[in-house]
Amino acid sequence: MDDVDTRLIAELRRDGRAALSDLSERLGLSRATVRARMERLTAKGEIAGFTVLTRSDVAEAPVRGLMMIIIEGKGGEKVMARLAGIPAVMAVHSTNGKWSLIAEISTQTLIELDEVINRIRNIDGVLTSETNLLLSTRKAGRR
Repeated sequence: MDDVDTRLIAELRRDGRAALSDLSERLGLSRATVRARMERLTAKGEIAGFTVLTRSDVAEAPVRGLMMIIIEGKGGEKVMARLAGIPAVMAVHSTNGKWSLIAEISTQTLIELDEVINRIRNIDGVLTSETNLLLSTRKAGRR
């Protein structure tokens, strides 16, 4: 990947539905060049796919947090499955280091967040956790 590919991917991250003509104008390239580069990046697996964000995906929940979790033994898959079944859990990440998992949590109120935290702490296999509230977020590649 060269600098042009990197800039193209950055533009697609901003707007995955951007027209070829808009992308070519922003990048200072011909439409044919942009199309060829997109096809090449897709064929090489650098672009794994395109997605759609729904209103609920981008709606800001007023209370968001990251919950770091230590699990007991080899119960990671069971705990991850239980976490994925909780509507307030937006994503679950396995990790290395002190924490076994990190859960992204999103609720409408602090009371709801407290309920979710308690529910997670009561899952069999969860030994300990620590939760940090997210105060603000800046997403890479977004204007």
